[in-house]
Amino acid sequence: MHASLVRRQLSGLVPPKIATPKLVASDSGAGLSPLVSFYSKLPKGRAPPKVGGIKGRYFVGNNASGKPIVATIAGLFLLGYTIDYQMHLKHHKNHAH
Repeated sequence: MHASLVRRQLSGLVPPKIATPKLVASDSGAGLSPLVSFYSKLPKGRAPPKVGGIKGRYFVGNNASGKPIVATIAGLFLLGYTIDYQMHLKHHKNHAH
């Protein structure tokens, strides 16, 4: 096998700063000891589940609060009142029905 073919096949598995072409192309396994020590230091097991999106940002963890709900309700109220004013209430400003 050519070194470039091996490098291309292992590029997804081996970090580029550790896997040099000289280490990957060597016939003995002695050159891979830095690579083995790197992977042996990585944490083992499944990664903890991450909550993403709006729920993870505002309702889980240290930032958990009800402020986004209050802001959403206030925003909907203001939007509704603005639409109501533009459609109906501004016509009653100077005189009644």
